[in-house]
Amino acid sequence: MTVLIAGCGDLGTEIGLRFADAGHRVVGLRRSPEVLPGAIEGIRCDLARELPRVPADTAIVVMATSADGRTEDAYRSAYVDSLNNLLDALAQSGAKPYKVLLISSTAVYGVDDGSWVDESTEPEPASGTAEILLEAERLLHARLPSAVVLRLGGIYGPGRARLIDQIRNGTAEIPLTPQYTNRIHRDDAAAAVVHLTTAVDAPAPVYLGVDNEPAAQGDVFGFLAVELGMPHPSSGGRIPKRGSNKRLSNALLRSSGFEFSYPTYREGYGSVLAGSGERHG
Repeated sequence: MTVLIAGCGDLGTEIGLRFADAGHRVVGLRRSPEVLPGAIEGIRCDLARELPRVPADTAIVVMATSADGRTEDAYRSAYVDSLNNLLDALAQSGAKPYKVLLISSTAVYGVDDGSWVDESTEPEPASGTAEILLEAERLLHARLPSAVVLRLGGIYGPGRARLIDQIRNGTAEIPLTPQYTNRIHRDDAAAAVVHLTTAVDAPAPVYLGVDNEPAAQGDVFGFLAVELGMPHPSSGGRIPKRGSNKRLSNALLRSSGFEFSYPTYREGYGSVLAGSGERHG
C-alpha cells in the first residue's frame, strides 16, 4: 500500500516515518526532497504551482502543507492552491485512495470567551488566514465528501520550544486575565493521523487534535519555570489576539480509540525537557 504525504516538513516527515515503520511504502512531496530520510521516497514538487506525480496505487493521502509566512497570500498558496493541485493530480492519476486527510487548524474557531468548543461548534474565523484554512476544508469536502479534516491545536515537541525559550530568556508574560490555550505534542499529532487513516473504518468529517487538558497560559509558564529552575514569569498587560481563548474538547478523537502518549502539557513538555537535558534537578 502506498501512502502519499503532501508536505513533508517536521510533522509530515514524522507522519511518513510512522507509516513506513508500519510497513507501508511512503512517498513524500517536497520542494527539497533530498533532505527526507531514506524511508520516504521523495518527489520534488512545488505543490502550489504544479501537479505532482501520484502513484496509481496510492491508498492513503495526507496533506500536511504549511505556509511560508503569516500572510493571506502565503496561506492561500499553501492550502487552497496546493489542495486544488493535489486533488487534480489524484483525479488524473487514476488513484482511488480510500482515506484522504487534511491537516488544518483550530484557528478556524474565533471563540475568545474561554468557552468549550467541539466539532459541533460552528467555525467563525477571526482572521483572514483562518478564513483561508476554512475555505480549504470546504473545498476538500466539496470534492471528496468522505475526506477527513484534523484541526490541530498548537503543536510543540522536539525543535518546537518557543515557550521554553521565553521562560529561559525572561520574556514570558502571564496575561492579566486567564487565557486558555490548547496544544498537542507533535508525536501525538502524527500518531492521530495514522490512527484516523488506518484504524477507523468510517471516520467523522472533522476531528479536533488537542490533548486532554486545555490550560491557562499562566499554568503552563509556571510549570516550565519550575522544571527549568527559573523565576516565575510576571503578569503583563498584553491583550490576547482574537480567537485565542477557548477550551477545545478531544472527546471525539478519543472515542475513536486513540490514546495519547502525552495527555497533557506536563508529560509532553517534561519529555521535551528531559530529551534536551534542560530539566531542573
